[in-house]
Amino acid sequence: MPLHESLLDLVGGTPLVRLNRLTEGLRARVYVKLEYLNPGGSVKDRAALAMVDAAEAAGRLRPGGTIVEGTSGNTGVGLAQVAAVRGYRMVVVLPNKVTQEKIDTLLAYGAEVVLTPADRAREHPEHVRNLAERIAAEAPGGWLADQYDNPANPDAHRASTGPEIWADTGGALTHLVASIGTGGTLTGAGEYLKQVSGGRVQVIGVDPPTSAYNGGDGAPFYTEAAGHYRHPATVEDVWPLSFHTDVPDRIEVVGDREAILTARALARQEGLLVGGSAGLAAAAALRIARDLGPEHLVVAILPDSGRAYLSRYHSVSWLRRLGFLDDDRPGVLAAAGVVGPVHTVTDRATLGEAAEVLRGPGRGQRALPVVLAGRDPRFATAQAEVLALLDPAEVDASVQRDGANAPVPAGPAPAAVGTGETAAEALARVEEAGAPHAIVLRDGRLAGVVNRADLARLRAAAARAPEPAR
Repeated sequence: MPLHESLLDLVGGTPLVRLNRLTEGLRARVYVKLEYLNPGGSVKDRAALAMVDAAEAAGRLRPGGTIVEGTSGNTGVGLAQVAAVRGYRMVVVLPNKVTQEKIDTLLAYGAEVVLTPADRAREHPEHVRNLAERIAAEAPGGWLADQYDNPANPDAHRASTGPEIWADTGGALTHLVASIGTGGTLTGAGEYLKQVSGGRVQVIGVDPPTSAYNGGDGAPFYTEAAGHYRHPATVEDVWPLSFHTDVPDRIEVVGDREAILTARALARQEGLLVGGSAGLAAAAALRIARDLGPEHLVVAILPDSGRAYLSRYHSVSWLRRLGFLDDDRPGVLAAAGVVGPVHTVTDRATLGEAAEVLRGPGRGQRALPVVLAGRDPRFATAQAEVLALLDPAEVDASVQRDGANAPVPAGPAPAAVGTGETAAEALARVEEAGAPHAIVLRDGRLAGVVNRADLARLRAAAARAPEPAR
């Protein structure tokens, strides 16, 4: 092994590994680029180092300065790694939905972490990018990395990721598959590969269904570090300059469940422990390869390690509570008839309108969810968009007390149970929360409403059921 003068010399040069078990029956070859083997654990090491190098060369970042970035975590880790090696102060602004593993990793590098609500409109001062800009402007020697609009982000992949893939496949590559976050990886690597191949390489971006990149309404999704969230109160939806929309030949849409279960399958069948956006890319690559022949070679970029998501995508309890894993054992709520059409009102509704729903289409519904206005209620997530759960009797009493024109309450956040839980597990958590009702989640989204009596009845029925034959 050669000697290296700094850890930063190890950024890049990640290997391609062929998928074997997950591709059984496919004729095309599918390889994955293991970006989690970068020293900081993700593809963002490349952009982080390139952005710092460019800022130093331009005199925008000087010795003793402060690096600031708004990120979902991985770019912050890459920058914190550079800051530790070169002696900069590092401040990372994170949405409060990121995993604890990412926060702990940043703190271990000596970074200062500032958490801000994930559900803020683009113009809100607490939005991740706005808060990062303000901190950078106020910090002595502050420099905002701004991966979203910094040309050094895609440049890093134009100079390294793309050439590595081309060289390692001997120019045999036919399809590049990458998730779209800031768009830097897809843009830089994709532009290089299209140019060097004379346009022969197909570039496919991968996106969650509700992401604005593919025409979704911007509602939240569960695959961190991919997609484009848009709050319904956002006035102008600004896309990153790092994403050149003319680069992908098409965008493949992959749902949260398929992405997350593919990430789990990569660990269990290929020995590759990766994150949700890697599952997103791999799922799309496998889907694309089904229609290809032996002359095709597909490469999917896997952005980061599953070690940053052990409490989520690789946690059976988390998957069951959110309803991503609900077919692995008998007696779970998925088979108990608690999933079905759910009538809702928005946070702009009046008590009178809520009462009308409960007397009409929602008659007999255990409770009435209040969801964020401007969204399709079918895609309301447990993360931020189911704001309250109204008891029918309390709605009637509130109409009598406050009048039909009074607004519906938007809180407290309701208890939630997942379709992957048993009735006993769900009831224990609802009772611990002291809640009379709970929303039912499948794939992390609103799929039903239950009360304690429902769960107690289901628990009793399960206790009476005969043991399955062994």
